Amino acid sequence: MALQAPSSSFQTVKPSAALLASPAHTPRTSPNGLGLGLRSSFLPSFTLSVSSPQKQPRTQRAPRISMRAAAKQAYICRDCGYIYNDKTPFDNLPDKYFCPVCGAPKRRFKPYVPAVEKNANSTDVRKARKAELKRDEAVG
Repeated sequence: MALQAPSSSFQTVKPSAALLASPAHTPRTSPNGLGLGLRSSFLPSFTLSVSSPQKQPRTQRAPRISMRAAAKQAYICRDCGYIYNDKTPFDNLPDKYFCPVCGAPKRRFKPYVPAVEKNANSTDVRKARKAELKRDEAVG
């Protein structure tokens, strides 16, 4: 198996006529002057020089602004008070999504406006929120 280098990164440099005409490089003599008429297949009659890749200076870009954080919204289960606030947006969840606490289908979730805290799904906080949801649904 022969390895080939890409031709775009190498430049072929042919030896000058003065080098070819020197007595050490005549066709019947070797470079070390022994007078042998052998040529090596490993030493080509021309040389390859590797060109260094052109490095372009990096330009400063404006910081990339993502709208994902702004569009992310928490949803609350109407049955148990569980708050869905994961990385995957709620709208991108499949229709077969169920509440991990009570098993309610996706249609039983509603948007949740207040800020979500770290312990939002702990048992005590969720039970208090569920009682509040029941009162709100009874009134309105």
